[in-house]
Amino acid sequence: MTSTTTRGGRPATTGRSSRARRKRKLATLALLAPALLGLLIFFVYPLIASVYYSFTRFDLVSAPQWIGLRNYVYLFTQDPNVWTATVNTLWFIVFWVPAKLVFALLIAGLLARAKKASGAWRTIFYLPALVPPVASVVAFVFLFNPGTGPVNQILKVFGIQGPLWFNDPAWSKPSLVLLGIWVMGDIMIIFLAALLDVPREQYEAAALDGANGVQQVRYVTLPSISPVLLFALITGVIAAVQYFTEAAVASGVASGKAVVGEGIGNNIGYPDQSLLTYTQWLYVRGFSTYQLGYASALAVILFLVSSAILILLLRRFKAFTPEGAQ
Repeated sequence: MTSTTTRGGRPATTGRSSRARRKRKLATLALLAPALLGLLIFFVYPLIASVYYSFTRFDLVSAPQWIGLRNYVYLFTQDPNVWTATVNTLWFIVFWVPAKLVFALLIAGLLARAKKASGAWRTIFYLPALVPPVASVVAFVFLFNPGTGPVNQILKVFGIQGPLWFNDPAWSKPSLVLLGIWVMGDIMIIFLAALLDVPREQYEAAALDGANGVQQVRYVTLPSISPVLLFALITGVIAAVQYFTEAAVASGVASGKAVVGEGIGNNIGYPDQSLLTYTQWLYVRGFSTYQLGYASALAVILFLVSSAILILLLRRFKAFTPEGAQ
């Protein structure tokens, strides 16, 4: 049996296989082209542009003027509100994210064990997640109104003096945590699917070995759903870092000065800047005072800090590491 050769002495089959590989690569690139173009246009280019503008004085009208590191020096040494906004954002990361995940996991665990009307209960707990964020915040501010809200009225029946909630700097952020717990249906559904996917044989084997309920949760449930927990934690941290709409709307409605279409306004962070988040301050400097260069510096720092937090989480929780890998 002989094989044909090309003019260069290579077997013809080798040439055909190389052409087939090139065609597969071109087909793969063609299929990936929409996603790659979207990544380049909506992520890579804005990121590079933000880094460049962060070293300039830019007001969106005149041409950018190169000023070096002045924006960053002002950010770290002179901006009166950036550290307040940073501390508030970190508060939401430390308290808002764990509270939402814990309650979502508890509700998912109860629903996984429910025998009767489980579908109805799942619907009830998931429905708040469908409410638009602005509408849910407005409803919560009304419910927790210190003077006329039904929550304080119910507490008064039991002889409890309700706090000022969104009008008190000490209670404004915890009030938003309650809102986050109420709309945890999206994460709850993901946890429920993960819990229902845990093999029952593992629980039976753990029970035969003498493990009680708490030990089964620790040694069977949590390791089995650890990838889902990591996913929920990462997405929760991303949402907390970008926390904007709920805090801005709560400040406006609670202060009684919210006007539709007016933006954040002068009541930003009400009460007493307790709800001023990092992204709100970025928005104010970029689109209220038109300091686009300084806002770009704020955005670059936000990107770097967010990336560092996510890398730390991925290294700390090796949920996706294959078994036996080091």
